[in-house]
Amino acid sequence: MGLATSLERYLIRNGVSYEVVAHRITACTAAAAHMAQVSTSRVAKSVVLKRDNTGYLLAVLPASSRVLLGRLHHQLQRALDLASENEVRGLFWDCAPGAVPPFGPAYGLEVIVDDGIWDLPYVYFEGGDHVALVKVRGDDFRRLLPGARHGRFSRPAVPASRSAWAAALA
Repeated sequence: MGLATSLERYLIRNGVSYEVVAHRITACTAAAAHMAQVSTSRVAKSVVLKRDNTGYLLAVLPASSRVLLGRLHHQLQRALDLASENEVRGLFWDCAPGAVPPFGPAYGLEVIVDDGIWDLPYVYFEGGDHVALVKVRGDDFRRLLPGARHGRFSRPAVPASRSAWAAALA
């Protein structure tokens, strides 16, 4: 599949250099990080949220973490819920399910970024498929998210067991 069309155009239009890090096919962002031999704390995971039935919001956080909807609701003063798979597919039409890039502006979406990923020197993220991560400089990552809010709205995710990770990587 390669990079999502909207993402590739957005990177080129903004003059951002990037590196594609190929890996075996995976089912989730954390598994992609493992396959690419990148720490999950350096990989941005995108979660599509529905807000007050008025639109969508992209929450970007470390792949090693889980979004805290209550904290995000408190920070934004908006009711939030996870978008359905069908809603995500409609918004990210050029991406495989679960491989959503973090650049909401490329898709007309507002973005909020967790502080755990905001200040990294390099950020990795899904590029629209499940066979590669994309790496950009942290300065470029922040520049590609003009007006994005950021704050602390996640907590480290701990897999239920070692076998859960093994299953995710299979």
